[in-house]
Amino acid sequence: MTSILRNCWRLSRNLSATAPKCYVVASSLAARCNSTTTTTTSEKAETRPTVRKPTHVDVDRLIHFGSYINECLPKYIQQVQLAAGDELELLIAPDGIIPTFTFLKDHHNTQFVNLSDITAVDVPSRQYRFELVYNLLSLRYNSRIRVKTYTDELTPVDSLCNVFKAADWYEREIWDMFGIFFSNHPDLRRILTDYGFEGHPLRKDFPLSGYVEVRYDDECKRIVIEPLELTQEFRKFELAAPWEQFPNFRDAPSAAETVSKEK
Repeated sequence: MTSILRNCWRLSRNLSATAPKCYVVASSLAARCNSTTTTTTSEKAETRPTVRKPTHVDVDRLIHFGSYINECLPKYIQQVQLAAGDELELLIAPDGIIPTFTFLKDHHNTQFVNLSDITAVDVPSRQYRFELVYNLLSLRYNSRIRVKTYTDELTPVDSLCNVFKAADWYEREIWDMFGIFFSNHPDLRRILTDYGFEGHPLRKDFPLSGYVEVRYDDECKRIVIEPLELTQEFRKFELAAPWEQFPNFRDAPSAAETVSKEK
């Protein structure tokens, strides 16, 4: 037993004597590498925002791809354009929704099988005030495409539920918020507002004030809409910004500066 302990003690002395040499070399190399890395990083420090810039190769491919789709569907595609430098957009006629999206989903060179989002834009000054925007994703080719079409308050558009099952709730939300009717939708009803709600909140001409209130009635066991009753005396509220009440800020210059067009 004594001999075993003596051998272990000798081995520990040998390890303690040789180990620091390796660690010193390693630490010196690490220090040199760290100093070199720090110097290189400080020299190449990037201060600009990390915004991905489109390359000419990607833009050329998108242009050729948009021209290819336009040649395949000349009856429905009205315009092909690039937004924000490298975002491909297809502007189609309303009657070409089903053929265009079926082509984009099932064709071998497209395979946009994922419907990411559907939204709408309301511009009351236009003849067709509503603009429908569809965002698609191709997992096979790792690419995205945006499809736009148009309609008005009375003209319905075809539902995409038979092509993309994900379009169900998106179209219900657009019907609820904008009042765009989707024909052949399996369950087109309100999804965010109450069932008895009148109007569509995201329309630009939707009134922001009214004379009725919506509440849940315990006796009727349902939501009722009734004339508004004020529980206190009506008061006139000042809705101006709080800093406008102080004299030092009344004559302050405006935050936005108008740029003259004259050269």
